[in-house]
Amino acid sequence: MKSYLTSVCAVFLAAAMAEPALGQWRPEPMASTRHYGTMADASLGIGASLNGDIPFPHDNAWNTDVSTASVDPNSDNLIASIGLSTGLHPDFGRGTYAGSIIGIPYVVVDSSQAPVAIKFTLYGGQSDPGPYPVPANAPIEGYKPNGNKFGGDRHVIVIDTSTNQLFEMWRAFPQSDGSWNAGSGAVFHLDSNDVRPTAKPGWTSADAAGLPIFPGLVRYDEASTGMIWHALRFTVSASRKAYVPPANHWASSSTNPNLPPMGMRVRLKASFTIPAGDSRETKAILRALQKYGMLVADNGSSWYISGAPDDRWNNSRLVGELRQVTGSNFEVVKMNGMVTP
Repeated sequence: MKSYLTSVCAVFLAAAMAEPALGQWRPEPMASTRHYGTMADASLGIGASLNGDIPFPHDNAWNTDVSTASVDPNSDNLIASIGLSTGLHPDFGRGTYAGSIIGIPYVVVDSSQAPVAIKFTLYGGQSDPGPYPVPANAPIEGYKPNGNKFGGDRHVIVIDTSTNQLFEMWRAFPQSDGSWNAGSGAVFHLDSNDVRPTAKPGWTSADAAGLPIFPGLVRYDEASTGMIWHALRFTVSASRKAYVPPANHWASSSTNPNLPPMGMRVRLKASFTIPAGDSRETKAILRALQKYGMLVADNGSSWYISGAPDDRWNNSRLVGELRQVTGSNFEVVKMNGMVTP
């Protein structure tokens, strides 16, 4: 009897751990490992695993299945403006590039982290006032491990498991007294669809689109499971002076209707066959792009997907596999509620 039960358990365990077949979605076998709208199960520290926790409720825009949603009537022109022959590129990875870490880092804290004062230097009127629970050693986007100076967006992201809140800053600089200076900052409620109750229409955040950054990042702890259960974040080289919910801000002066507004969602076409030889992590990214898509969040290099740095990424394989997927493989999900300031 013991050997029979052992064999049966082994069969069920293998089935549970098997990757979903290409083009198929099987959410139920992993449903018990996903926890929406809570950070209670997340580990603590820099780049910590969320252990199945997912920001915002299941029906939030970031977590909505758009695989069968209608295509926007202007999809062809919008995709062409981003680049039909340009391949995807991971804006994250292992190690450094030009001396800086690759990706947008984050840190997970709990109630033991004391809140510190935040001074806003640029967009204080559109920022959520401090204090924020930011550790003195919070990682900053673009930092150089050798200690050299660095610039860029200098995003700082903090997830507080005790309050289910996300704290994000742009152009963040630590001060000698433990406080921080930042160009702007925002506080998001990860357990609610009212993600930022303080925000007014047209407000920015730590992101150009007025969106939270963290929910759209590719993380190794999630991708390595073979599935990512939310939309991703990406950049375009040129955008429009407009935004579509869930975005709340624009970052352009152009009114060209063929340029993407902030918040526009693109989806990897269902006809695209995910290569069987791709890595488990790349397959997870591409499956997410077919199921949830990715949102235009900032101006930058076209088709650059945002993610968190992790020494477990295989940079050469990730870059090589993703660049085979080009703009022509995408379509724009029909846009509703566009705001044109």
